Amino acid sequence: MTAGEVLGFTAPAVVGAALVTAPAAVEVSALVAAGLVEGALLGAAQASVLRRSLPVLRTGWFVMATALAAATAYAVAMVPVVLGDDVASLPVPVQVAGGAVLAAALLSTIGTAQWLVLRRAVPGSVFWIPATAAAWAVGLGAFLAVSTPLWQPGRSYALTVAIGVLAALVMAVTVAVLTLPAALRLAAAGTEEHG
Repeated sequence: MTAGEVLGFTAPAVVGAALVTAPAAVEVSALVAAGLVEGALLGAAQASVLRRSLPVLRTGWFVMATALAAATAYAVAMVPVVLGDDVASLPVPVQVAGGAVLAAALLSTIGTAQWLVLRRAVPGSVFWIPATAAAWAVGLGAFLAVSTPLWQPGRSYALTVAIGVLAALVMAVTVAVLTLPAALRLAAAGTEEHG
């Protein structure tokens, strides 16, 4: 699963580094498309692992759900970019509330989309949503902890992409470790259900 996310995140890293000075509409569209690629690779990697214990898992649907959810997460993350300076002019309580809503939407997209497929293979698998949301919250924090101090204006394109991939590796390992108990629970439930 970690390799799928790192490989998948290469698409947004390459696109983001290439379009750092592009107009917001171009950057947003390209990053949402790159999110599709990232989600498809992540979903394929996760499905290949989960399918071992959940042979009834509909792999194609799982991959498609993950890809669409990742693209949606990128679209949600880009809302502040699209709004630009308008965000700063909003009252602080509105900024905080809006940020909380966007964060909840972003963090729940992948788990919710995957659960819509998983629930057919593992009844009662709704725990996957909060488990993945919490893991992504910590994973994104780890990504920012690595990338923020390293990404500086004027860095070369190759170095910017390398920083993105390094931060993605940290994020992917974090998410994989934190979702492991939930994945094992899915596997155990799937074995009981279909064993």
